[in-house]
Amino acid sequence: MSTLDLHHLGLAVQDLETTTAFFCAVLGFSVVKEKPDYPATFISNGHILLTLWQTEAAAAPFDRRRAVGLHHFALRVESESELNAVYRNAMAWPGVVSDFEPEPLGESGARHAMLFEPGGIRLELICLTSP
Repeated sequence: MSTLDLHHLGLAVQDLETTTAFFCAVLGFSVVKEKPDYPATFISNGHILLTLWQTEAAAAPFDRRRAVGLHHFALRVESESELNAVYRNAMAWPGVVSDFEPEPLGESGARHAMLFEPGGIRLELICLTSP
């Protein structure tokens, strides 16, 4: 008996509209369903389903050193050139903050970058292939 894979990931975000727009315009997701009374938006890129939940206005941002919870999640891209392009597009988006630019991931052969999307969620972009 074992689990198979990640079905969906639920993320609490500070600005549902802005975060939804960012994931759709920059990362290639599309809105699958909206639940305005919650409020929540369900988005997918055809491989991953994300549930974006609106927090209350006074919600504190996550501090990965002082709270238990999601440290980050990683989205895989196909190539180093795609990694660079997605990172550039993300950094042009208002409210996105870079943690670090694309760089080698140790000696694994992979390259990755880390950023905070406009809603405050830390996310990693990673490519596992050569350029």
